[in-house]
Amino acid sequence: MLENFNALVDGLPPALIYLVIAALVFAEAALFFGFVLPGETAIVVGGVLASQHKLSLPLLLVIAVVAAVAGDSVGYEIGRKLGPRLLTTRVFVRHEGKVSRTQDMIRRRGGLAVFIGRFTALLRALMPALVGCSKMPYPKFLLFNFIGGVVWVVTFTLGGFFAGNAFEHVAKLAGRGLAIGVAVLAVVALVVWHFRKKKREAAEEAGAHAERDAQETVRS
Repeated sequence: MLENFNALVDGLPPALIYLVIAALVFAEAALFFGFVLPGETAIVVGGVLASQHKLSLPLLLVIAVVAAVAGDSVGYEIGRKLGPRLLTTRVFVRHEGKVSRTQDMIRRRGGLAVFIGRFTALLRALMPALVGCSKMPYPKFLLFNFIGGVVWVVTFTLGGFFAGNAFEHVAKLAGRGLAIGVAVLAVVALVVWHFRKKKREAAEEAGAHAERDAQETVRS
């Protein structure tokens, strides 16, 4: 498995890999790409590549932090410019229940909500624009966004880095076949967890829509 992954990236120049990782992390909030692919996937993969000396770990950390902070800043500006109109866009209407809970978190926790939201995939895509829509001052947003971005990038990048090192260590001690088997099981478990989480979120959104429709029926 790891050999196949290495074969895919061996022919790619490091500069291109840095660019792809930065683009995915940036686009998560700036273009709401986080609804499709969580940004931590990119930085975890980057961490694994750094453990194999294909990327520089310090440079990867700097690039990922800059991309995360810049992407969230663009998302904030989108929310500030659109204001309440943001909530009528398709992507926000689709996740109405999560949007409502995120707005409530912003009202209750202020800047701390920006930090907390950094560690949940859907909130990372929603939070910056909703904070901009709430008119939180940008310097306050930037402070919590930067702190959250640094902690998030370091945590997941080092997670990928140490996972890559652990794989190689297990491969040497127990044999590459066993190590690959363990890695496959871990990936399968993560995929199952991801789809179960998506199914649960979809059920929550459906419940929120049903509740809203019931309220509108009562009013009419």
